[in-house]
Amino acid sequence: MTAVATHPSGAPRGRAAGPPDTSVGPVGWMRENLFNSALNAVLTALFGAFIAWAAVRLALLVFVNSDWEIVQRNLTSFMLGRFDRAELWRPWAATGILAVTFGLVGGAGSVTAEQIAQQEGRQLPRITWRDRLRRFWPMALLVVVLLGFTRTIAPTLLALLVLAVGVVARSVGTRLPSVLNRFIWVVALLGFVAAVVVLSRFGGVGWDEWGGLHLSIFATGSGIVLAFPLGLLLAMGRRSSLPAVRIVSVGYIEFFRGVPLITLLLMGQFMIGFFLPGWIDAPSQLARALVAIVIFESAYIAEIVRGGLQGVDRGQIEAGQALGMSPLAVVRRIQLPQALRAVIPAMVGQFISLFQDTTLFFILGFDELLNVGQRVTNQPDFVGQGLQSVTLPFVAFVFWAISYSMSRESRRLETRLGVGTR
Repeated sequence: MTAVATHPSGAPRGRAAGPPDTSVGPVGWMRENLFNSALNAVLTALFGAFIAWAAVRLALLVFVNSDWEIVQRNLTSFMLGRFDRAELWRPWAATGILAVTFGLVGGAGSVTAEQIAQQEGRQLPRITWRDRLRRFWPMALLVVVLLGFTRTIAPTLLALLVLAVGVVARSVGTRLPSVLNRFIWVVALLGFVAAVVVLSRFGGVGWDEWGGLHLSIFATGSGIVLAFPLGLLLAMGRRSSLPAVRIVSVGYIEFFRGVPLITLLLMGQFMIGFFLPGWIDAPSQLARALVAIVIFESAYIAEIVRGGLQGVDRGQIEAGQALGMSPLAVVRRIQLPQALRAVIPAMVGQFISLFQDTTLFFILGFDELLNVGQRVTNQPDFVGQGLQSVTLPFVAFVFWAISYSMSRESRRLETRLGVGTR
């Protein structure tokens, strides 16, 4: 009998020596993590009982004790506020345009990621629909809940059509020539502008008539896109060796960080007109609110980015200078990539805070999501019934689903970039 040759790891020769199997199964995991000591077992039992009690109470509230008719009858108001009901085709058309935009950008981005991985000798894992569902399950749950409140089949069919359009656009995005991939940001910008034009121009509904979740998402997206580059400039200006630039940047950041957002929103409504020449028409109410948001958020973003810039090793900057790189190239290729990677958690936290701060728009008279939750309880069919216990949890769920999705994407990006591990 011939003895079987084995690998030093214990695996028979001729087979790939993979990593040792460390899976212990659900029961083993619970023993190792939840019941590995008397104290841990007691704490696990206490928290388990509390979670079970909270889950039962929540289930009773959602499925037994609450009458969701007020949400069902006012779902359009929750989504769009006082948007003209005769123009509801415009939000669907804008959603379709954004689906095409995100699909093209996503497809082009995946191709770029594969090219970078090939250059680095890595192989990206194959992403299945199950992986995508696990990644976006909070948003998928939100869409299912919203469609569950609709009273006709038309919204469900339109949502499926928008999803199909996005999938086709993503497939097209993966086949774009590499020359177009470099300018995919232009496609994203044009898509966003086209969606706004469809909503507001050519007989559409003006910005000041927008409301509901639609208003919150628009204000958040516009605030992020406009405040982020301004925050970058302010962060670099604060570290500039030029005294004039540094003083102006520091003054801007310290002043606007010290003023509450609600104050800036009110000041924007009354004071922006004084800074404009007479031949320029006063901007709309929503435009003035966006100006206040951009001013406020850029000050906070500047401080977040400055914290990341301070974490960049001085030796790397000097190495770039020794190689003959210009100051701009050092900032663009050495400082900013590392700084932005390090501040992802704080930056996304600021974006989530901005999304939730859009509820302050009610002081300007906008029919934003939280205001709708209060307003509909005063309708003749629902007044005096204490239905805030129904509308407010619904509003909270909508905010949670979107905020949690942003948080999950932040953690995913941190994992891919190795934040905190290298």
